[in-house]
Amino acid sequence: MSHASKEFIPLNVAVLTISDTRTLETDTSGQYLVDQLQKDGHRVAERVILKDNLYQIRAQVAQWIASDDIQVVLTTGGTGFTDRDSTPDAVACLLDRRIEGFGELFRQISYEEIGSSTIQSRALAGLANRTLVCCVPGSTGACRTAWEGLIQKQLDARHGPCNMVPHITRTAACDSRG
Repeated sequence: MSHASKEFIPLNVAVLTISDTRTLETDTSGQYLVDQLQKDGHRVAERVILKDNLYQIRAQVAQWIASDDIQVVLTTGGTGFTDRDSTPDAVACLLDRRIEGFGELFRQISYEEIGSSTIQSRALAGLANRTLVCCVPGSTGACRTAWEGLIQKQLDARHGPCNMVPHITRTAACDSRG
């Protein structure tokens, strides 16, 4: 468990929207995440929109995971059950360690809003090369649910009793209990 810090640490975040129809002008979900990240003091290092293609998604996320300049990757879209929804399939094999509770907690929080339809979400998160990767559904409401209920506090080093920041900052030591 990583203990809280007394100082805010701004993180470099990449935002990837997976959509066959969205553009930068019409991508309300990606824009919501960008706005929240900037409001909280983080830096949006890159923002990309890709069509739902497993290999293009995998290549983009892998590039960011390999970069020393990116500490967090947030993806929105492609987490459902249609034949075109391939984000979890593209990303899961890149993760060194899955954060099992992320998808479970997302669906629990989402259940309060959309009921049993939440079982069709394949939201997931994990760590790869000291990079946090979170994949959430493409609706703006789902992005808001994930941000407010999970991601925001885990990206804040001051949040206790623990947060993800020590696991993803390359200069910070991780205070863990065994």
